[in-house]
Amino acid sequence: MSCGALFLVFAKIALLTFGGGYAMVPLFQSELVARHALLSAADFANLIGLAQVTPGPIGFNSATYVGAIHGGLPGAVAASLGVMVPSLIVSLIVAVFLRKAAKAAWLKTLMKGVRPCVVGV
Repeated sequence: MSCGALFLVFAKIALLTFGGGYAMVPLFQSELVARHALLSAADFANLIGLAQVTPGPIGFNSATYVGAIHGGLPGAVAASLGVMVPSLIVSLIVAVFLRKAAKAAWLKTLMKGVRPCVVGV
């Protein structure tokens, strides 16, 4: 599999999941095992176990491992970037929006209401 394809597979997974690495596991299974046949079911189980015991986020570790298997160092970099780039882009868009909206009266009022909820949580 090419580096570009690895990037796109992992970018799709990262873009469609919310909640961290464990939320990515079902999509990893469907994309890596069922759809693209990059891993067997046994290899996938080993991947999840290995990603859990190595330091770092499970999604990033999984992407790096699969990328390294299928594309060497360039594949590992491409897959790792695929997991990171969608989150980075969404975070930058939200930051730009909040920076522009920070002076808006409606946002200040909303934040006054959110503060007690955050304390309660």
